[in-house]
This record gives sequence, structure tokens and C-alpha cells, in this order.
Amino acid sequence: MQITASTVSLTVDDVAASQRFFTTHLGYTEQAAAEGFASLTRDDAAMDIVLLARGTEVLPADQRDQRASGLILAFTTTGLEAEEKRLRSESVDITMPLREEPWGERLFQVTDPNGVIVQFVEWVTPSAPEGA
Repeated sequence: MQITASTVSLTVDDVAASQRFFTTHLGYTEQAAAEGFASLTRDDAAMDIVLLARGTEVLPADQRDQRASGLILAFTTTGLEAEEKRLRSESVDITMPLREEPWGERLFQVTDPNGVIVQFVEWVTPSAPEGA
């Protein structure tokens, strides 16, 4: 098997709201759209995103009423501080401010209008433990 692309499919209540969020603030473009459906892409190596309206009949019956929840859509990026500043200036709600974990992960999170958590990550060399 050779994987040629990656796409995440998110079931949301308001496809248009998430579509606006991802295209306005995160650089995605619409690849295809119809009632209750949008396919979004970027020119770089980011994952494609498909948005489906909750309740749509194209989903199996046991999945139709589920929402995207309990997941974090994470993007490894560069220029993390500048990205957080840009998103703040665009009035995007930063739901987890920029922080650095002891293992070298720098991150912050935003949440789209449907509650989809988007995390931005930049990896750095971890600080030496105190007393080392």
C-alpha cells in the first residue's frame, strides 16, 4: 500500500461556519462543496479536510448524529509566535495560550465555531532539567 494523501472528515452542525473558519484563518481553499458538504485543501503538506453536516444520509446510520469531538486537529508549523499573534489580530479565540512542554513541544490551540480544536505545534530542543 502507498498512501498518497491524508484527509480528515469532520461531522459538524454548521458546515459553512467551519468552512469560513478554515478558509479565512488557516489558509485552506475550497476544493468542492455542496449542501452539507465541503472539501478543503492547502497547497502545502497539510492534511485535507472534509466537512459533513451532522445528520447527512451519506454517513452510515450509526454515525449520522455524531459530531467531531474528542479529537485535536494538530498541525506542526514554524513561526508559532507569529501565527498566534496573527490569529489573535483576526479575533480568533485562542483557547489554549502558547506554552512549552518539558519535552520540547511548543503549542497553542484555537477552536472553530463547531468546537473543532485546532492545535499548532513547533518542536524545540527541550530545556535541560534543573540541577543538571
